Amino acid sequence: MDSLNVKDLLLAPRLDPQQVTDLLKPYGFENPVNADANLQAMTADPTERQLLADVVEDVLRSAARSANPDQSLNYLHRFAEAALNKTRLFAYLKEAPAITELLLKTLGGSPYMAEILIRDPHHFYWLTDPQILDSIRKKRSIERELIQTLKVLENENQQLDYLRFFKRREMLHIGVRDLLRLCSVEQTLTALSVLAEALISAAYWICASALRREYGIRRNAFKDFTILAMGKLGGGELNFSSDVDLTFIYGSEQETAGSVEAFDYFRRLCQKITSALNDLTAEGYVYRVDLRLRPEGHGSKIVNSFEDYKRYFRSRLRTWERLALLKAWPVAGSWELGRKFLNAAAEYIYELPFENKALDEVRQMKRQIDQEMLRRDQRERNVKLGTGGIREIELITQTLQVRFGARFPVIRERNTMAALGTLCSHAIISPEERDILRKAYLFLRDVENKLQMVNDAQTHSLPRAYEELNACARLLGYAGAEPFLREYQYHTGHVSRIFASIDSVLSRQ
Repeated sequence: MDSLNVKDLLLAPRLDPQQVTDLLKPYGFENPVNADANLQAMTADPTERQLLADVVEDVLRSAARSANPDQSLNYLHRFAEAALNKTRLFAYLKEAPAITELLLKTLGGSPYMAEILIRDPHHFYWLTDPQILDSIRKKRSIERELIQTLKVLENENQQLDYLRFFKRREMLHIGVRDLLRLCSVEQTLTALSVLAEALISAAYWICASALRREYGIRRNAFKDFTILAMGKLGGGELNFSSDVDLTFIYGSEQETAGSVEAFDYFRRLCQKITSALNDLTAEGYVYRVDLRLRPEGHGSKIVNSFEDYKRYFRSRLRTWERLALLKAWPVAGSWELGRKFLNAAAEYIYELPFENKALDEVRQMKRQIDQEMLRRDQRERNVKLGTGGIREIELITQTLQVRFGARFPVIRERNTMAALGTLCSHAIISPEERDILRKAYLFLRDVENKLQMVNDAQTHSLPRAYEELNACARLLGYAGAEPFLREYQYHTGHVSRIFASIDSVLSRQ
């Protein structure tokens, strides 16, 4: 055979291993023989083989542009088998080469998203509909779709499993758009937050409806209840595989419905909601829930009344809690009670003095984080908690907001990017500092999301193994590990210097 092309992998008589290697090595495969085995295994009859041969060059080029070419073909084989109608799949890829790149980049970039496609192959055709792929899913649209389906399902377990199914599909949509750079980092963070808010609100509706039926409680009783999001969800900047930090509040301690008292009802409701979000079933889970930001933290009451919170604010509110409360936001239940809580909290967040003692407490928090990162040997690798990482940007921003929020109410923003803008507009930070912190924040949040979308794991550390770090860099659009690390060190170095000079920033006013 004088000259070979990649179609010969499928259409020529069986090639020897050296010929296979010569054809596949240019596409970046570490194991060309295994890549060839995946291609051969996908075609059981001549029609399928011819159709795959017609698109195999596009498949290989797309695999080469993915973070991990070998992984992309491993998953393509599994996806083709799961798709059942391979003739339809290969014909579809032939008609739309851009879809081939979408598929191979997704499979080569994220085992988590690959497994979603393998589990539910029809999601692929839904996702690649231009009206879906090119659109930002609005919260109202998500909520409408959820409620329409939830109302026709027979029982609570089916409803909760639908939330798990729905989350998988929507995370695929968000992840693919992010991976292909069809949206900005900020749009990804917003989309993840919007989805979480809609799912938490739906879980509340399911659990409250079930509990009312169980207790025989009328619809207008025990309505004064809200779920507050804290942390990144509260700020509308959730990451890809994040816990959701929640706090539960009810209004009246005196309300009863028959023999049921308010605290007992809301305690049971909050337990149901937490389990509904946390529990892992055959359909997966909705969100891991973190309740440690409630008063007194772990081991305290799961739900508190509004009066409980006011008493706590007056007597025991600590500096780190003032920073955390900056991001509180109602995501389910009574909006009126949520706003009432935010107005009450603002007095204690911003009006109390924030002098040297409070700043020392912030520094002590950071020293404890640094010591823990040093113990884990992660000070230079942890995107969130390491030197110059996300937490330093958050501490700079929140410390300045609490310190100057009484004088400049406009800086009381939940969202980090928005807060940096208002801090600059009031000369609390310089335009140069704003730009440094914004660029670093978006860069680091992008890295964090890519690390987490690989396996839907809550990881914040850069891989130690060079091959894994190189794949991470490629996932982010870099040619390899070295240029990525240079940019990482550039951003973290600048953030670290600004954090170290926070005293001078505070003294400007």
